[in-house]
Amino acid sequence: MRSILDAARERAAAREGASDERIDADAQSLTEAFERAEADGRVPVIAEVKPTSPTTDGERTDDPVELAESMVAGGAAALSVLTEPEHFGGSTDALERIRAAVDVPVLRKDFVVREAQLDAVEADVLLLIVRFLDEEGTDDLADLLTAARERGFQVLVEAHTASEVERALGAGAEIVGVNNRDLAKLEVDLETFETVATEVPENVTLIAESGIATTNDALAMREAGADALLVGSAIVDAAGGSDVEANTRRLVTAESDATAETAADADTDAEADTQS
Repeated sequence: MRSILDAARERAAAREGASDERIDADAQSLTEAFERAEADGRVPVIAEVKPTSPTTDGERTDDPVELAESMVAGGAAALSVLTEPEHFGGSTDALERIRAAVDVPVLRKDFVVREAQLDAVEADVLLLIVRFLDEEGTDDLADLLTAARERGFQVLVEAHTASEVERALGAGAEIVGVNNRDLAKLEVDLETFETVATEVPENVTLIAESGIATTNDALAMREAGADALLVGSAIVDAAGGSDVEANTRRLVTAESDATAETAADADTDAEADTQS
């Protein structure tokens, strides 16, 4: 299979000259969605709809709209929808259907390397990945960020290292995601976020991505400064079943669950003291 970057370059080349129609996105605010979740006592979670990925076996065959609706019912503040077809089984059609069915912001997650790809489908938020830009055959990050905003998109700029965060901020990113997964090795280390997050100023919305499997992981990312979490496999493929709504709710109520566990422990300790 071709590399993700090579496949992205080929799709970009196919789009160039194929259509002159330019997207004019009517976008819901991602940051306001996070604020609403916080006000409701929920951890702001972007739940991800993806049929498959290079790090998973098999393919999820559920209706993506039903998955998305279950995630929203479980309290997701926003959704991420894969549109990359070759490695993740995604499609722009699935994003269109999902966005029409839900009332939360939808992030288009793809490997956008040329401006022509911006016009593939309307979304509320667009992903740009630092490591795949400013290379041969790709556009400049700052130029793409500007072009996306001109179309009405909000933009999540993804980084993995401190130097990539610096590039994102230098290009004018207002929403930065720190991916705990090294896209070169496909390895996950949650300490990545805890280390790199310190490079992001408080006025920038900060999202922790990948590897968040448990409520403890969610709490750790929040304590390290994450304004929101982007979660995929832990919701769709969580151990113990595939109840997407329940898996989403488990993560978005992570703080209250932890409080409840502490209270339960305190009650147990008090009962033990009484009996001793």
